[in-house]
Amino acid sequence: MESIPTGERVMIGVDFNGHVGEGNTGDEEVMGKFGVKERNLEGQMVVDFAKRMDMAVVNTYFQKREEHRVTYKSGSRRTQVDYILCRRGNLKEISDCKVVVRESVARQPRMVVCRMTLLVCKMKRSKIEKKTKWWKLKKEECCEEFRQKLRQTLGGQVVLPDDWETTAEVIRETGRKVLGVSSGRKKEDKETWWWNEEVQDSVQRKRLAKKKWHMDRTEENRQEYKELQRRVKREVSKAKQKAYDELYTRLDTREGEKDLYRLARQKDRDGKDVQQVRVIKDRDGRVLTSEESVQRRWKEYFEELMNEENERGKKSRRGELCGTESR
Repeated sequence: MESIPTGERVMIGVDFNGHVGEGNTGDEEVMGKFGVKERNLEGQMVVDFAKRMDMAVVNTYFQKREEHRVTYKSGSRRTQVDYILCRRGNLKEISDCKVVVRESVARQPRMVVCRMTLLVCKMKRSKIEKKTKWWKLKKEECCEEFRQKLRQTLGGQVVLPDDWETTAEVIRETGRKVLGVSSGRKKEDKETWWWNEEVQDSVQRKRLAKKKWHMDRTEENRQEYKELQRRVKREVSKAKQKAYDELYTRLDTREGEKDLYRLARQKDRDGKDVQQVRVIKDRDGRVLTSEESVQRRWKEYFEELMNEENERGKKSRRGELCGTESR
């Protein structure tokens, strides 16, 4: 539990072999009032664990008949030893937790069911800010036109005024008028520049089929998803081959120069072994999230790598030491 980042949702469901007991006096932050019978030593360990890990014993928060709280029944023995724990911050997502009496998955323990409602937050599309095309100032004619317009706006002054905020706004406004601004539209994905409408439609249908299969795992839905997977691969291969054929015919023209550079950059990226580092862990196996801790870990790794002696070096040093002692 200590190795799991605090931002991740965690659910624990297990036979703890302990009784947390009925009532929650002094433990209101980690459990409710609706346990069974009295607490024992093992149950106290469960409560202590929940406090230490900032978790809650879900079973005890829902008022049910005792029949729907008892998780183990054998003869006259009726106990509650199976619990579901979650982070305290996720309690609001749980709408019910109870024992299903008539379901038998084992001879004596009973099935405990917890119902959660997970809220999926949709990612907001970030708007791309329209930027002034300052790079046009590399051209002499654009630079001269911008200089003249700026002087006209400033009333013919050669030296800029002392009020920098006003001057900066005048420069920005003149740049927008003379040089223009970008469209603000999202750039085309460099990896899918050759996609056509047929490929996009097939990929969308494959995604819907995958979602349908995850919701209802029948053999029919699985076969439908597999068939769409094969179809998408065929259409992608055809569209890619067609796009590259057209690209090769344009390479000798002036318009194909841009495509040539794009093709070279993509081939360079494909030839690299490592595209990005996904996970960095410390010595104890914990995932590092902050940039400072990742850089510190890389520093430690390379210091050990560059300063560690190999077996051959150790043997030579031992030989030198032995020779010195014998002399």
